Amino acid sequence: MTRTTFGVPDLDDVAGHWVDADEIAHLPSLRNQLGQSHVNSDLASTSWLVAPPFTLGYHTGELRVDGRTPAAQRFRWKPWGVLREHRGDGLLIRTDTRMALSRDLLLWQISVTNEGDRARTVELSQDLYAMVAHTETGYGWLYDVPWNHGNHHDFMALERIRATTGGRAPSYLLSPAPRLLRLGRPRVPGIQRDEDTGPMLLDDALPSHFSPDKEPEPRTGVAATVRSLQVSSGDGGPGPVLDVDGPVTLTPDDEAAFDAFVLTPGTAVSFDLRLDAAGQSGTVLTHGNHPDSLQIGVEDGRLWLGITGEREYGTEALPDGTWNRVSANVEADHAVLTVDGKEVARTRHWTESHRWTSRTTEDPDPQLTVEDTRSAARAGYAFSGPSPALSSLGAGGRATWTLDVEPGQTLTLGIACAYGTDTDQVLAQARAAAQDFEATLRAGEDGWHRHWTQMFTPGNPDFSGHLPTLDTQDAGLAKTYYMGALQLLYMRNTRIRPGEPVFLTGGPRLGPTTTYFWDHSEWSRMYALLEPAGLRSWLLRVLAGPYRESFGIDARSGGPLGNAYSANDHALFRLIEHYVCITGDTGFLDTPAGAATVLEHLERLGFGWRDRRRPATGGVLADFGDDPWQLLECVPSYTGVVASFNGAYVGTTRSLAGLYRRRGRHQDADRAEAEARQLADAVLDLYAGDGRWHIRRPDATDTIGHCLDFGLVAASLHEDLDPRVRREMADFVESDLLVAGWMRALSPNDPIAATSDRPDHGAGGAFCAWPGVTAHGLARLGFRDRALALLRDLSSAASGGLWGQAMEIVTGPDGRPRARVAERGVSNRETIAGAAGAEAVMSALFDLNPSFADGGDPESLPDSITVDGIGTLSGIRRRPHSA
Repeated sequence: MTRTTFGVPDLDDVAGHWVDADEIAHLPSLRNQLGQSHVNSDLASTSWLVAPPFTLGYHTGELRVDGRTPAAQRFRWKPWGVLREHRGDGLLIRTDTRMALSRDLLLWQISVTNEGDRARTVELSQDLYAMVAHTETGYGWLYDVPWNHGNHHDFMALERIRATTGGRAPSYLLSPAPRLLRLGRPRVPGIQRDEDTGPMLLDDALPSHFSPDKEPEPRTGVAATVRSLQVSSGDGGPGPVLDVDGPVTLTPDDEAAFDAFVLTPGTAVSFDLRLDAAGQSGTVLTHGNHPDSLQIGVEDGRLWLGITGEREYGTEALPDGTWNRVSANVEADHAVLTVDGKEVARTRHWTESHRWTSRTTEDPDPQLTVEDTRSAARAGYAFSGPSPALSSLGAGGRATWTLDVEPGQTLTLGIACAYGTDTDQVLAQARAAAQDFEATLRAGEDGWHRHWTQMFTPGNPDFSGHLPTLDTQDAGLAKTYYMGALQLLYMRNTRIRPGEPVFLTGGPRLGPTTTYFWDHSEWSRMYALLEPAGLRSWLLRVLAGPYRESFGIDARSGGPLGNAYSANDHALFRLIEHYVCITGDTGFLDTPAGAATVLEHLERLGFGWRDRRRPATGGVLADFGDDPWQLLECVPSYTGVVASFNGAYVGTTRSLAGLYRRRGRHQDADRAEAEARQLADAVLDLYAGDGRWHIRRPDATDTIGHCLDFGLVAASLHEDLDPRVRREMADFVESDLLVAGWMRALSPNDPIAATSDRPDHGAGGAFCAWPGVTAHGLARLGFRDRALALLRDLSSAASGGLWGQAMEIVTGPDGRPRARVAERGVSNRETIAGAAGAEAVMSALFDLNPSFADGGDPESLPDSITVDGIGTLSGIRRRPHSA
């Protein structure tokens, strides 16, 4: 951006810049309005590719240069693809990896530049894997990924496979985490703690949020007896790691837990097993309760061994009523199951798959096809530029080029991989893309630019609305606003629900069809402006379901997902309010949604505090119970009566009072205003001083300094707070939370910070919505200058792309703190709530805050707003909805 005044910039100016590999943790993603994927640490492979109804397992294959696999030294993200580079030994290798826009097509462009002073002969070899599956079910937050023996979500196994790319790790089989050994019925396989009392860490704590449209695998043990259980370590330490002599009698519903230990190369787990009934199916032993856990079980009496995404079966059933010595011997790259000293099953490397088959053809050009034996999925590879020598490798293949490169010369080649359900069609699509490769690349890039322009154009064909244009001389503020708009476009999906764009919550490692209520509320004004028809349809689906019992919906099946969130009442109320107040679609309130009208749902949401009160915690404010998963997921003390959502209930109750007055229900309005006053007084009683708030539970009262309390109380009670409290709250944010152009969600000075190791909601960083929420709160408290300072710096934290779910604070090479997109654990590379910064530009700096409390009349919205020293927001007003 080089102009003096910044209007809608060129998309190239908003998209990412080159970032060195050692500067980022979470590698860039790929999206194409149909699906999503992750690039890896090498120069070519991608993982986590999912474009429902297609998913790809493992990764697509690494690029070798003269027999070595170079790691990417730097990355550049653009919405249409990711550039990766490696420079060394006089060669510059650059790759451009893309998911073609709105097509089931992967593209790679590979260029080799000879930077030396002599001619070089360079051998390039690219592995070609496409472990693709076709399935209509299983697209929950933890969505199904294809493995050799079936489809399931195994986050940690796939991440360890990704970690081997670019020569970073020699093997992937063993988890470094200590896990409990259990006999009998396994627990729900999620990304979970072994015990409910364990710390709530992002690395291994996430409930089992699977798709509602797929029957989960049965969790059953066996009728059996186990004795002489012994675990020996591979590190040569004295004595066994675990020794349980006495018999343990199991039933299909039993569980017996023993000590935790780490699997190391050479570990052996041995026990005597007697099956007490013939033909059983169930689990005998589990090390941990994650999908990648070492497991031993039986199916129809046959023993099986499972670990890290794979399962191998013995050929013969064990006789019931007899004792057999069963052993699992685990090495770094394989595991072996023996019975009475005889090998019955052995795992293999993921590339040695027995599920997918491949074949090559040379007529008229080299081509490779991959077929899934468990579904109708097919993939086809074709090539642009010099023809490769092509070989089949069982589940995939390898393309090899021998290139003579003169000094200063650059040679370029292309690879296209199409996927679908018809072999002839995918080969034809790949071949057509390869035959005019540059035009294929250009078409996708042009398509992204077209969508970008349409986002800000009234009456455009791509969206049912448009976004306002920001004109400002503040380059940082412009970057924040337009990056937030790009975040929306990037997370858009047009195939999940035909004819209705869906804005995904996160990914790519999670949720290819998932929308969270809370995350959507963080950009509710922008949603109502950009895609009002889509928001209306989405709200009607949500309100017709059990929205108080889940955190979101699977947009593909429409079913609920996950556990309840205490945020749901506030989030859905805000979405309805902004939709109606911005579009003027007042008839929406009388529209049926399930068994009630939207207005009846709105009342249930706005007065949600009424059925959450408990005498033990005062009987006035909402008590959100003792499950931390329902509030912040990682702050163990953040339960019971908290200021944040009680403050939000003050706002919703006052909004309902305004809506009642507009509808002539004056007695209801008077009652709501009185209740809001009582709630507000009770929330103010929670103030602990110095910007902190009390948490009240039946047995204790704690004090916490969290940005959520600040943001929601400031948004709804700013007029109730005296000037001293307002300043203390703002000063607390500045002294304890703001850091490195970003912020922490939780004060690092709070005692609970040590047990809340989350870079989204804990002291290690902040969720991508929290700076926007905080800036809005600062402005409502009267500190617009501080809000502006916060918002203009946000783009520096995006790690060369867009904002992720968790933005962690780390120490840079210069010894100073900086923010980056966190990768560890189960955080998302992008999250739709990152648009909250752009939302706050509108709400905090231009005071665009439509509300039922203010009458909710869209005609009162100006078409443009100018704020001295900030700029102009234009193209705001919408025509009233005609439905």
